[in-house]
Amino acid sequence: MGSAQLQSIHVHPVKAFRGQAPREAVVEPWGLAGDRRWVLVDDGGKVVTQREQPRLALAAAELLPGGGVRLSAPGMDTLTVPVPRPDVSVPVNVFRDKVEAVPAESDAAHAWCSEYLGAELRLIHMADPATCRPVDPEFALPGETVSFADGYPLLLTSAASLDALNSLIAQGDHAAEGPLPMNRFRPNVVVSGTAAWAEDHWSRLSIGDVVFRVAKMSGRCVVTTTDQSTTDRGREPLRTLGRHRRLGGKLVFGQNLVPLSPGTIRVGDPVTVLE
Repeated sequence: MGSAQLQSIHVHPVKAFRGQAPREAVVEPWGLAGDRRWVLVDDGGKVVTQREQPRLALAAAELLPGGGVRLSAPGMDTLTVPVPRPDVSVPVNVFRDKVEAVPAESDAAHAWCSEYLGAELRLIHMADPATCRPVDPEFALPGETVSFADGYPLLLTSAASLDALNSLIAQGDHAAEGPLPMNRFRPNVVVSGTAAWAEDHWSRLSIGDVVFRVAKMSGRCVVTTTDQSTTDRGREPLRTLGRHRRLGGKLVFGQNLVPLSPGTIRVGDPVTVLE
């Protein structure tokens, strides 16, 4: 385990949009700085993701200084959206949670997203993750919060586990769909230099000087079957995960992390298993 290191970092400024791969990122209590602080909601206030709208995979969001975003997508003009003033909030339904968040001030942002996806949508910003959304209490410590990520501040995956999964896919009924790239799993941090599935057994680790606890394995959904370059959907990896990586009714790949200390992580940082 001494050679394990941080291979890549991934920040998704708008949930379900294509993200960025910076060389370093600030770790905040609720996740990487700027990660999933924006989200699309429908006219009922429900969060919209690639589950319902796979074309979101082709839309990109660039994080700007101060937390604003620059949006781009096929057939659309680029649009810059600043962080809204927290004067007006609206209820947002994030799976089982209801939180208050702030709509983009410009109608152009809502119109841009609605036109691209052909549905009535609004672009919403989470002003303060420290007070907005608790981590699932079944797996949380008191006071832990999360942004608009599915459930936990960070998602970790390993390069060796993806290689092992791709080997299993190659032996299966849908071998032609593989090998799959890591972007199918939309992680925040990818670790190299470990054995396949080693992360299954971790409970606490450090990346550089930043310490994390492992909350639970990550249950995977239909988004992983979506080609992030074409939006086409197949059977993998869920078919193979169902045969080889089923835990408690979930198909699992990767680990959900919660930061225990602040700091900055950088590509190439050593990864050390503490427990």
